Amino acid sequence: MSPIDHTVPDAQDALPEAFQEIADDFHALGPKDRLQLLLEFSQSLPELPERYAEHPELLEPVPECQSPIFLVTEVEGSGREAIAHLFFSAPQEAPTTRGFASILAEALDGRTVGEVLDTPEGVTRGLGLAEVVSPLRLNGMAGMLARIKRQLVEKAGA
Repeated sequence: MSPIDHTVPDAQDALPEAFQEIADDFHALGPKDRLQLLLEFSQSLPELPERYAEHPELLEPVPECQSPIFLVTEVEGSGREAIAHLFFSAPQEAPTTRGFASILAEALDGRTVGEVLDTPEGVTRGLGLAEVVSPLRLNGMAGMLARIKRQLVEKAGA
């Protein structure tokens, strides 16, 4: 089965607990309310730490996103047991993109590299947002997750 063709149960099978809770919150709502929840997430995207805010060149662009978004990861330790930290920069005028980044930050920041790497790519489609946002936007979130995983593999040696 292709990662982007996962059904909702498959996409949620191996999710870190915090991601599962977010997915459950989205699925408990109707389509309009799901969009509202995504917009609420956009307001809670953490600010960049000063070390990145003053050096945006250290962040990687995510060209799969329609809006300009940049990200960087850090790891504490090495291998799959290292702790992953995620940082994003997205403009306020791109609430969907900011919402996706905020979901990834809330669900995956502070988890082990192994947990992040084991997060299925299809999880982006498992939030039930396909009815309210375009497939192109969902691909942007999948692009963020793919870049996060690649950076973590490089930095943690996982």
